[in-house]
Amino acid sequence: MNQKLICILGPTASGKTKFAVKMAYDLGGEIISADSRQVYRGMDIGTGKDIEDYLYNGVHIPYHLIDIVNPGYKYNIFEYQQDFNRVYQEIVGRGVQPILCGGSGLYIESVINGYNLPEVPVDNNLRDELESISTQDLIEMLSSMRSLHNSTDTTSRKRLIRAIEIAKYMENNDLTQSDFGPIDTIIYGIDISREERIKRIDERLDIRLDGGMIQEVKLLLESGLSPEDLIYYGLEYKFITLYLVGDLSFEQMREKLAIAIHQFAKRQMTWFRGMEKRGAIINWIDYKKII
Repeated sequence: MNQKLICILGPTASGKTKFAVKMAYDLGGEIISADSRQVYRGMDIGTGKDIEDYLYNGVHIPYHLIDIVNPGYKYNIFEYQQDFNRVYQEIVGRGVQPILCGGSGLYIESVINGYNLPEVPVDNNLRDELESISTQDLIEMLSSMRSLHNSTDTTSRKRLIRAIEIAKYMENNDLTQSDFGPIDTIIYGIDISREERIKRIDERLDIRLDGGMIQEVKLLLESGLSPEDLIYYGLEYKFITLYLVGDLSFEQMREKLAIAIHQFAKRQMTWFRGMEKRGAIINWIDYKKII
């Protein structure tokens, strides 16, 4: 076995985790998560950790970068790159096959391409100044500073303000950046039709709503997290929080959440196609062959 990194990517609900687990079982490998929300403890159902899937034929497949920080913390891509490289080097050092698995395209590209990423400190004075500015004006401010290639930057005021904070810092400072270099990677993508993807997302959403996802969000709120903290994480945590605080009915929450997840999956596929345009070779596998 050469020590190439294997990467399994795909949109939400495509079955990529189960496929990665089977591959890890066959190769004696270990999985490194590439999911920007599964890093949070206690955010299990909403992020689709499905820890039970890591048990295959009676063998517990080791996984990494899941449940590593507390909810409420704002984990970022710079930290992910640092954590990934630490775990990757440790796995390779033991002669074990690392398998990167997830749907967060920017996280995946940041580590396989060795992107240089600055660690930008918090600027509380700037944040206070930006809080008095309307959301639309903040969006216009950010768009004047750089391309809005990452649409998640504008999904909440906190993300928007942080994006401006980073952009301003990069304008005004000579950056000391980490450079881990690119990693030789074989990439497999789970190819699923739009119709099947929509069906699987809707079915999974109802299973999770019936299976304790609302209670999970309620417990997070009762633990002391503010509604704003949870809304920051988007998707399930945003819309269920809005339901629990009375801003949405159950039916409104279910409808808006389903639409948001479908849009998210579409953005994931757009990102993966963009990776190909940027030179990545993705070996697409029909999802029907892996279920």
